[in-house]
Amino acid sequence: MKINRLLPLLAFAVTACWSTAQAQSTYNSKDIVAVASAAGNCSTLVTAIKAAGLVETLQGPGPFTVFAPTDEAFAKLPKGTLEDLLKPENKSKLASILTYHVVPGKVMAADVKTMMAKTVNGEKLDINAMDGAVTVNKANVTKTDIAASNGVIHLIDTVLMPN
Repeated sequence: MKINRLLPLLAFAVTACWSTAQAQSTYNSKDIVAVASAAGNCSTLVTAIKAAGLVETLQGPGPFTVFAPTDEAFAKLPKGTLEDLLKPENKSKLASILTYHVVPGKVMAADVKTMMAKTVNGEKLDINAMDGAVTVNKANVTKTDIAASNGVIHLIDTVLMPN
């Protein structure tokens, strides 16, 4: 008798878990550019990725770890900087800045430790993990482990500038 009462609850739990797994699987089937586009607070980054000609690269197999500046991070740049970087004649400079935000491999938040990480553009990032907070150079990581099919995105509050 007790088993008969538990069956509907068990069926509900299995259905709920299946729906959640399907939704997560669908979300994870998107590449880094698609995930950033859907995020809602990375539209400036996506615009910059397109202007730098990096869409195809960031849709590639990876895996990549992207420290993604939010729209608010781009808004903190000095007036006119973003507009200047988005000009076609500054495409290589923009690409260098954006690839400075990308580390080869998939590094989840649980795997982050204080270290120097080599970026796709060849320069290094200073990553510090202390007391549950992570900084990249001096940018704060504000959200972690946004999964994509070809890597992971961690949101940051500042645009990183290579040397």
